[in-house]
Amino acid sequence: MTDNLPLLIVDGANVVGSVPDGWWRDRRGAAERLRDRLVAYASSGTAELPGPLELVLVVEGAARGVASVPGVRVAEAPGSGDDRIVELAGEAAGRTCLVVTADRELRRRVTALGAGVTGPRAVLG
Repeated sequence: MTDNLPLLIVDGANVVGSVPDGWWRDRRGAAERLRDRLVAYASSGTAELPGPLELVLVVEGAARGVASVPGVRVAEAPGSGDDRIVELAGEAAGRTCLVVTADRELRRRVTALGAGVTGPRAVLG
């Protein structure tokens, strides 16, 4: 873990679901494509959070089983992906944390913990 770097947490289900490209036919494959797309952000950062970053992609349900790769740690949610994201944001207390999601309730929960939020476009271009 890289506690001194800013933390970017990506809500995998929400970000994948924001693009109607047939992801529902292969949820794990869609999560793997997102993971691979995120690798560059670990070093470059985003417009809102300059790199280098610790980057965590949270997956749930049928997307479980996606492996971590250099630059992107994949965290499987045993239940709700939102609950896992809130847990990770809570563990990041005292460091810069940005959560990528469009989910309003999740945004409310993580901002209450001090995390920032941004939408899927931050990592989808």
